[in-house]
Amino acid sequence: MLPRVLLCGQFLVYPMIIWTLMYEFKEMFHGIAEVVHLVSESRSHFLSSFGPDGPYEGTVALYRRNTSSKVIGKFDAPLVHALADTSKVRWIAQNGSGYDEIDVQACKERGILVSNTPRANEDATATTTLYLMISCLRRFSMAERSLRSGTWKTPCNAAQTHDITGRTLGILGLGGIGLRFAHLAHAFPMRIVYFSRRKAESVPDWCKYVSSVEELCKQADVLSLHVPLNQSTAGMIGEKEIWTLRRGSVLLNTSRGRIVDQEAMIRALEDGHLSSVGLDVYPDEPHVDPRLLTFPQCTLLPHIGGESAESWRTRELQALGNLKAFVLGGIGEDIVPELKTGIDNSTIL
Repeated sequence: MLPRVLLCGQFLVYPMIIWTLMYEFKEMFHGIAEVVHLVSESRSHFLSSFGPDGPYEGTVALYRRNTSSKVIGKFDAPLVHALADTSKVRWIAQNGSGYDEIDVQACKERGILVSNTPRANEDATATTTLYLMISCLRRFSMAERSLRSGTWKTPCNAAQTHDITGRTLGILGLGGIGLRFAHLAHAFPMRIVYFSRRKAESVPDWCKYVSSVEELCKQADVLSLHVPLNQSTAGMIGEKEIWTLRRGSVLLNTSRGRIVDQEAMIRALEDGHLSSVGLDVYPDEPHVDPRLLTFPQCTLLPHIGGESAESWRTRELQALGNLKAFVLGGIGEDIVPELKTGIDNSTIL
């Protein structure tokens, strides 16, 4: 009997790529694993379905999209522990670079490994960040809304807009997305400084490391956030950091909303200390604080930064590839950093 893998969340159904993806998917698991689809309509049904004669009996690995949380909720500690108690699942392949909806500490305690899809949406997210920066400095989003409303450029004030060339970009987290954005911004050119947990290796000479978040904020005209959300980064940019920025600075966030203290950010907008913010993420998605909508100079997107036909296809295949590697060899690729050390032998098939 072949092992089973469970798809928690449907593939993206863009007509231009779905047929190709489904063909590649069928070929990928042919003769290797039986694929079952999520049929549960509640968390309780989901957890009860791994037992004898249940629709998920014999499942050893999961493919997960965040959309599945609408049905079974986040993979928090209670769900992870229950999953470990009731199933043979030892691998969760997350579709996406972010995995804050999975309690990785609980997974570690129960011998379940988690993979994500780093690199897959680097270009899409970096170009989104570039758009946010240009729109905030030049107030293009406000100008387009003015045109569409029939007021031409009446609310636009050239004295409140700024060129990009020569400004200092501070990047918090020089991973794949941060570095790609640095390359795009350097073309203007901009001066690039960054802070990460450790100094990055093999970066261009024009990309300068600073020793602290505080120093990064002191130097930046534009601060862009590219760190994952975890216990150490939640609220990382708070009152102190925001008010350390130069007056009139721009804050960009395409990582996760809870990395920023939203109340402190709104107060800085009201005061004018922040001239604008460019956001693709929010603390309580899909809810957006209505106060943010009162700042016409800000550019706000509905968490679409990593979404393009190309990045979606890459992410799907990368996540499924991680799943296949686990089924074939008992260990997959792209294990999230928190779980790369101390892998228990019980995880191996």
